[in-house]
Amino acid sequence: MDWGMKNRLSSIMGSDGKCMFMPIDHGYFLGPTNNLEKPGETIKPIIEYCDALFVTRGVLRAAINPDDSKPIILRVSGGTSVVGGDLANEGLTTSIKDAVRLNVSGVGLSVFIGSDYERQTLLNLGKLVDECEEYGIPVMAVTAVGKELEKRDARYLALCCRIAAEIGAKVVKTYWCEEFEKVTEGCPVPIVIAGGPKFDTELPVFEFVHDGMTKGAIGLNLGRNIWQHKHPVAMAKALHAIIHKGANPQEANDIFNDTKNG
Repeated sequence: MDWGMKNRLSSIMGSDGKCMFMPIDHGYFLGPTNNLEKPGETIKPIIEYCDALFVTRGVLRAAINPDDSKPIILRVSGGTSVVGGDLANEGLTTSIKDAVRLNVSGVGLSVFIGSDYERQTLLNLGKLVDECEEYGIPVMAVTAVGKELEKRDARYLALCCRIAAEIGAKVVKTYWCEEFEKVTEGCPVPIVIAGGPKFDTELPVFEFVHDGMTKGAIGLNLGRNIWQHKHPVAMAKALHAIIHKGANPQEANDIFNDTKNG
């Protein structure tokens, strides 16, 4: 791994090698998602708790202050919408030259293993890795499953993560599941935990994030359970404590309540 690649990877990790990524890329297929209508305003009170933003180039240029930003992981895949067809039918939407122009620390795309578009999205990953290696830019593969939530078991997610690593991803974003250690132990590159659906209460979020960290994940890539929460700062601070301070779920819940109550 060359110096540029190592430097970019280190820029999106905390000094402890752990990471809390803030995804605000949901609009690329959902449009103006609730609480993300104005992404620049949404992240202002919570950006201090994240190590990097996961965002599209359009929102990056239009809404993120270049003079006061965290490192950027650029979403570079898309091509379908929530109303326009199969979400797995993605292609590459951004050139490596534009990623370089935007001075990003990494790029990310989705792969849909087990879908009709498995081969297409895996070839997208291979092509992106080839191009990014030339410029020393790490690729994060997102093991997306669309609406097929029943696939989120350890055997399936371990398969997804290992394939993404084999093709050349430097980081893999995947869902938490029972027996999560089977996923992390079979993947030779770091894994970050995806947020998944929005939860109605806080403690289950703290529990699955803490469990994933104790079983080998290096961090978190979670958005809706923070910025769609009515107390986003409290959620961000509590999750940051799990990732970077080793807080357990009850300690995180106490931090949440203390912050929420002022």
